[in-house]
Amino acid sequence: MAEAAKISRSNTGWLQPLEQPALAWLVRRLPAWVTPNQLTALGFAGAVITAAAYALSAWNPAWLWVASLGLAVNWYGDSLDGSLARYRKIERPRFGYYLDNTIDVIEQFLFAVGIGVSGIIRWDLSFLALVAFLMVSILSFVRAQVYGEFQIAYGGFGLTELRVLFLILNVLVFFYPPHPLGQYGITWSYPNILSLMWTCLTLITFLVSWSSQLRQLSAEDPPHQR
Repeated sequence: MAEAAKISRSNTGWLQPLEQPALAWLVRRLPAWVTPNQLTALGFAGAVITAAAYALSAWNPAWLWVASLGLAVNWYGDSLDGSLARYRKIERPRFGYYLDNTIDVIEQFLFAVGIGVSGIIRWDLSFLALVAFLMVSILSFVRAQVYGEFQIAYGGFGLTELRVLFLILNVLVFFYPPHPLGQYGITWSYPNILSLMWTCLTLITFLVSWSSQLRQLSAEDPPHQR
């Protein structure tokens, strides 16, 4: 992306007021030998750990604690790689933008597979949630091209807030194992209901944001008069 250097970042997530000071504190204390690429690799390793632990939780729920640890490692690496580059003024805007966002897509796919194997959430609902999330991600990429601003969170939710939701879900599932409830010929459990609710809210957020931005662009970029 030739214009990536001109793209700014916008984070309106609910946890941003806590996350930003924490990242600033951590980045100042990282050893000199730590590089942004190493942190990116660490974040990806955390995603692999999380996905594998979710899959293994199908046999032993104790693996959910490992999945939670993997989420923390993923947040640490994924959130600090860009922060470190900006702090040391060694940004590689095009390379960093490309690497960070493509790695995120791979990680999100791994999460969906791990959750599907775990049985906590049905395969179809797990990948339906992934599709909804990717739709919002694509909206961010398009917005970055049109406005020069990459929006990280929608409706107060970004990747950090989503990780926290998964941490809460892990604790709930461990202490309160879901029991299928049958109604109208459909078998449900509370994680499946929560997943479907989140997907619906995400799709609504997509439609509201898309229509709002489209109206704004229509006013800013009217048809040319001959």
